[in-house]
Amino acid sequence: MAEETTAAEDTKTKHVGIENLKVLENIDVELTVEVGRTEITIRDLLRLNEGSVVELERLAGDPLDILVNNTKIARGEVVMIGERFGIRFGEIVDPEKRMESI
Repeated sequence: MAEETTAAEDTKTKHVGIENLKVLENIDVELTVEVGRTEITIRDLLRLNEGSVVELERLAGDPLDILVNNTKIARGEVVMIGERFGIRFGEIVDPEKRMESI
């Protein structure tokens, strides 16, 4: 009988968890795809103009970081979808590691 109670409690807990997630479904978040980063001086920043090239720390072909509200959630690659760019998700960051960065 104790097993039945546990199973019923688990089902109820899962149902409540799903309902809680549905509340969050319509919240907007900012999704960012980061090609790379670099540090430059203000002097060099002021010298940039059309056609300038800034070298990033990432190599060509390296996966791009995918961030939600500045928290890395995955790595991926750029793809073409018709006339638009898209991002294909590759490595997904372990949820426990994501929580560490919050």
